[in-house]
Amino acid sequence: MMAKPIVILGIFVADTAYRAARAPRMGETILGTGFKLGPGGKGSNQAVAAARLEADVSFITRLGKDTFAEMAMRTWAEAGVNPHVIETPESYTGAAYIFVEETTGNNAIIVSPGAASLISPADIDAHADLIRSAGVFVTQLEQPVEAALQALRTARAAGVVTVLNPAPAAPLADEIFGLCDYVTPNETETEELTGMKVETVDQARAAAARLMERGAGAAVITLGDKGALLHTKTQSELVPVYRVGPVVETTGAGDAFNGGFAVGLARGFTPLEAVRFGCAVAGISVTRPGTAPSMPSLAEANVIFAGRSSG
Repeated sequence: MMAKPIVILGIFVADTAYRAARAPRMGETILGTGFKLGPGGKGSNQAVAAARLEADVSFITRLGKDTFAEMAMRTWAEAGVNPHVIETPESYTGAAYIFVEETTGNNAIIVSPGAASLISPADIDAHADLIRSAGVFVTQLEQPVEAALQALRTARAAGVVTVLNPAPAAPLADEIFGLCDYVTPNETETEELTGMKVETVDQARAAAARLMERGAGAAVITLGDKGALLHTKTQSELVPVYRVGPVVETTGAGDAFNGGFAVGLARGFTPLEAVRFGCAVAGISVTRPGTAPSMPSLAEANVIFAGRSSG
């Protein structure tokens, strides 16, 4: 079956990643053990993940006119992403501070979206034909929610499969859930969206049911090293993580998963197969440092996916 195009709305930021034994306390300076500058932003990472899996991916965003914008364009050219950029010289291209805890690979992040914080419903209307042409549309909450809402409305009206990765978590009106075929929060985002604790798989199921009560077609809750829970009207199944090798860094794992999940849907996989494929992509990404640079190729993902699927 011919894979359908994917359109992603989101932001690019330059990731400045600092490794240290622990986070500094307020007023304290500590020595780090590593630094890396690289491409990031949830939407951009998801677009890179999908493009490296050889999908037809278009990415809608705003950039400033600066060195970080040049990094964005290089990143997308190398991965095969089709960029649809609104140049915003009055602002700056976004940047993110990422603290990576050396012993665990866990992370804490501050994002300053810059130009991407100016993405508006009018920008969405200007790209409405592109959104309507997609088989799968994906967005997150790093750009203004009004823009995400307008894009989801546009996609839904055209019969496009819609995926909302509600990250970072924000208070959302029920209307936005009603426009989503799939919502893909992690445990923390699920707790913020539902007010329900998500420490066990059963708690995740209850929270997923709450998200569907609010209007979502289905919920896919990513549960870190427990895997990902697919919860629909007809099934509720936990897909375990793919343990490919030692965990180096979890920073891009959610984006790897969402990119892989979107590719699975665009290829016509069942929702469960698409979640499994997303888990395979994420399983590889956590064995490598960085966000966009950690995204695997289609050949790499297929080896891991086929191994689990046949086993």
